[in-house]
Amino acid sequence: MAQLSSSDRALVCADVNRSGSVIQGFTILKADLRAAVDAIDTWVDDNSTAFNTAIPQPARGALTARQKAALLMFVVERRFGVL
Repeated sequence: MAQLSSSDRALVCADVNRSGSVIQGFTILKADLRAAVDAIDTWVDDNSTAFNTAIPQPARGALTARQKAALLMFVVERRFGVL
């Protein structure tokens, strides 16, 4: 999957700014938030093959990219309690 567009990255920043539970204690500037979003999006793109390879068969072959992403979100949410 391709990286987010500039406008989609801006929407992510707006979502973060609207989400009180996620940004409690945030002390970074909007430009720094945008830089973090940009870097995370690039990291996701750069590491998508490693993420896919880490999923064992038969799940890797049976799940769609969207389903794999949803599973990742569930795991991250449980680990860090962010949502």
